[in-house]
Amino acid sequence: MTRSTRFSGLAALVGLTLLATACSSGSSGAASAGSAAELPAGAGGRVAVSYEGGIAVLDASTLEVVQQFESEEFTRLNAAGDGKHVFITTADGFQLLDTATPELTSLEYKATTPGHVVRHAGRTVLFDDGTGTTTIIETAELAAAKDTLPQAKTYTADAPHHGVSIQLEDGTLVTTVGDETSRSGARALTADGDAWKESVASKDCPGIHGEGTAAGEAVIFGCENGALLYHDGEFEKFKAPDTYGRMGNAFVSETSPIVVGDYKNDPDAEGYLLNAVTLIDTAGHDYEVVDLPDNVQYTFRDVARGPGDLAYILSTDGSIHVLDPKSGDLVKEFPVVDAWEGPAQWQDAHPAIIANGDTAYVTEPAKKTVHAVDLTTGEVTASVTLDGVPNEIAAAL
Repeated sequence: MTRSTRFSGLAALVGLTLLATACSSGSSGAASAGSAAELPAGAGGRVAVSYEGGIAVLDASTLEVVQQFESEEFTRLNAAGDGKHVFITTADGFQLLDTATPELTSLEYKATTPGHVVRHAGRTVLFDDGTGTTTIIETAELAAAKDTLPQAKTYTADAPHHGVSIQLEDGTLVTTVGDETSRSGARALTADGDAWKESVASKDCPGIHGEGTAAGEAVIFGCENGALLYHDGEFEKFKAPDTYGRMGNAFVSETSPIVVGDYKNDPDAEGYLLNAVTLIDTAGHDYEVVDLPDNVQYTFRDVARGPGDLAYILSTDGSIHVLDPKSGDLVKEFPVVDAWEGPAQWQDAHPAIIANGDTAYVTEPAKKTVHAVDLTTGEVTASVTLDGVPNEIAAAL
């Protein structure tokens, strides 16, 4: 690693005047153990993989294909948080895939442009970019859903935008602010009957994108010039070392105060490969950009948090590089797939990694293969070759 730029004490607290604006009405934690206990034997934590025109449900241990379903040409996958369901983003909304039965159900939360799904504090939160609507669902009720969808509470932003929301344990809704042309920051809201009342806001996060919740419900958002933290009722801005220093995705562990984010400092760079990471200590209020070795390049699909709160980076050299967020050092390397090149478009199939406990699931599109990797040893414990080229992947967390 050639650069380590730390900014300590440069984050400016955004102590904003409390507002009382009523808004119209209608974190990423797993569901309770009680929900998971009701699943059929061996069905917990199954893995869903999308490919062109379909979705495969895999056994979490053997990677055996349990069932396949026809779907749209390109779909995104997100864990619902109940240990059973995965949300499939379709042209009509967020559709529930029951990985335990398994069944691609007809249950769907309608959305014109379905976007982010966030799991935290026993709630699953959906964001519709096309309307700016946030849908808040009790995660345990999703696990029990059969013929009807659980009732949900909603909040609609002032303008549609590509956004994200999270509801904290005390009911505070933290949500992005923007419109169809730009995004500028975030606001914290509290429920007031059927409406929402703003308590604090920040406009200091151009291009706000992505969300993650670290230990102590420290909520982080990426900006085009750093990052924005919401914690203990206040917003705090971390400034990037570059004029354009974009963090677009946050990779978090709810037992660690340190956020690992992606980092891009050239707005005109072609392609989607990145070669640096952002490390944000939400407890110490430190922001650091760490350059990675030349052979370690990745995309937004290639970072996961796992055992020991470490970060696991699936690089174009075919290895998982293990990064210690406390030091910024790469401490281990696990060869898993063949070397690969970055995608021409972000939707294009390219290697991806997700983690569930000590196990990582890695896609290798060039071989139509999915691998299970023990993150404590680097051993590939199972592999499966699919009929289609794997694209998105999600575990039923």
